[in-house]
Amino acid sequence: MKFTKMQGCGNDYVYVDGSREQIPQEEKPALVRRLSDRHFGIGGDGVIFINPSGEADFEMEMYNADGTRAEMCGNGIRCVGKFVYDKGLTDKTDITVISAGSVKYLTLIVKEGKVQQVKVNMGAPELKSALVPVISENDRVVDEAVCVQGKDYKMTCVSMGNPHAVVYLDDVDALAIEEIGPYFENHERFPRRTNTEFVKVIDRNTVQMRVWERGTGETLACGTGACAVAVACVLNGLTEETVTVKLLGGDLVITWDREADLVYMTGPAAMVFEGEIEI
Repeated sequence: MKFTKMQGCGNDYVYVDGSREQIPQEEKPALVRRLSDRHFGIGGDGVIFINPSGEADFEMEMYNADGTRAEMCGNGIRCVGKFVYDKGLTDKTDITVISAGSVKYLTLIVKEGKVQQVKVNMGAPELKSALVPVISENDRVVDEAVCVQGKDYKMTCVSMGNPHAVVYLDDVDALAIEEIGPYFENHERFPRRTNTEFVKVIDRNTVQMRVWERGTGETLACGTGACAVAVACVLNGLTEETVTVKLLGGDLVITWDREADLVYMTGPAAMVFEGEIEI
């Protein structure tokens, strides 16, 4: 099977052209776990199959490293845009990609014939508790208390097609994320588990973020998480509508156009290497 390893801000996935590589659906979870393994496989935060679609230009079929399906990946979808353009699967610089039934709109920023950055219209954030989903007596979870491992935190919950819990801290560098992350992910208040963003506000236009991703663990970046953070920051009155989110793997620029209720994400996409592996 031929594959391409790509990364956006260090959030790395194995990409497979689903129009060329026919993998039975029931075999994909085990294959994903094998390919994602950083010691015995290719290594990555998961696997993304790029498939033909009748509803958009392309479909993104995304899996976490543990073999579970994920609804959306902001860094991953930017790499999909680069993949399909750089490999000649499209000559358009404005394309649509569907993932888990939701269509996203991508603008490809091309330099010297290759995609360097991608701007993605991520759609409207979902704030209703039942639809994030998060268990709460309130219609929205904004700056709401949650007890994790005996410690009280305040969280703001947003779905960007997948669930996020945003938690603000004074220091994220010293956070023992490997210890606390799994308890947030599997907390009883999240029926479908959750991604958790731990955030330090630097100023009105800049925040620092570390992320524990559902089904994967800590990653160098999470595009949907950065979008959720920008929305949460505005809801809590902490930043302007456009904010630079500083991740371990690089920076993303996120804008929540509140009038249109649309979130835009702009960031890099890069190819790491290509290869072929026996399956």
